[in-house]
Amino acid sequence: MDRERLTVWIHSLGAWGFAGFILLQVIQVVAAPIPGEATGVLGGYLYGPVAGVVLSTIGLTIGSFLAFSLSRYFGRPLTEKFVDAKTMERFDYLLHHKGVFLIFLLFLIPGFPKDYLCYILGLGHLTTLEFLSIATTGRLLGTMLLTLGGTFLRNHQYYRFFLLSGVAVVIVLLTIV
Repeated sequence: MDRERLTVWIHSLGAWGFAGFILLQVIQVVAAPIPGEATGVLGGYLYGPVAGVVLSTIGLTIGSFLAFSLSRYFGRPLTEKFVDAKTMERFDYLLHHKGVFLIFLLFLIPGFPKDYLCYILGLGHLTTLEFLSIATTGRLLGTMLLTLGGTFLRNHQYYRFFLLSGVAVVIVLLTIV
């Protein structure tokens, strides 16, 4: 987390620094090798609150679209490679009913596995436009909070970072209850 080294490296990539970060967000959704929370914080750390949110949103939207489309095209066999059977069973309701508002609420919950949800929803009845509208707007609040957290770390505002993290944990716990 050496700010200077990261900043120098990103700037050395020029315009490709933005593309590299967007690609990282896409890969994070499609292959899920990196926790989304880490890349969200990284966006704020590297680019600040506005550019971090914009770049993260672009990458998350593209990644969500790819996961949804891959699942739609290849069907349940592919989705089951990413999402375990128990999780698939829990979300069968969403596949058979268009619980659009419920799906939107799931995207709003911080820490909820939205990447898996994109694959699951590809098997359902949502149109691509409905899915993209829900996924993009639903992820926005979490993206803004993560980017803000990264900005706090960038500016050495650790008290604000931990306060924000505490609020997010409380929200998650209340949501679970």
